[in-house]
Amino acid sequence: MRSQNRTGLIHVGWAFLAIVTVTAVSMVLAAAYAQEIVPRLTGAADPMADVAASPLPTPITDDQRRMRNYPEQPPIIPHSIDGYQVSLGANRCLDCHRRQFTDLVRAPMISISHFTDRDGNMLADVAPRRYHCTACHVQQTDARPLVENEFRDMLTLMPVGDQ
Repeated sequence: MRSQNRTGLIHVGWAFLAIVTVTAVSMVLAAAYAQEIVPRLTGAADPMADVAASPLPTPITDDQRRMRNYPEQPPIIPHSIDGYQVSLGANRCLDCHRRQFTDLVRAPMISISHFTDRDGNMLADVAPRRYHCTACHVQQTDARPLVENEFRDMLTLMPVGDQ
């Protein structure tokens, strides 16, 4: 008689064992979740329920330029930007902050760094990588900090004569 090849049966046996193990583990986890042994990641609320969004913080629109907290910090936007469009075809920020219009509307001009492309070449207009203003510049709001902050400006920590 010819000997039978049993490798196929061995592979089927391991696959069956793997399926049984995964099923058992799934059932145990489902039971633990149902009994609240495993804490929910979404909190106590039903994750599929409609929940009202918390109100957005109120923008500060006093047009006062504020001191930056650290070197190279992008300036904050001190005015309302509701309804401003920044897309491939339009950028309302440039209506006032483009070099040609700053004298007319008394707005600060865009930094010279915004006219340099990624290869270091100076351009006549805003570089594409700096075109989407709100990627770096944010509107100031009255939002409470998410975590306690004890930041102190370095200049306030230095003695007066050392500045």
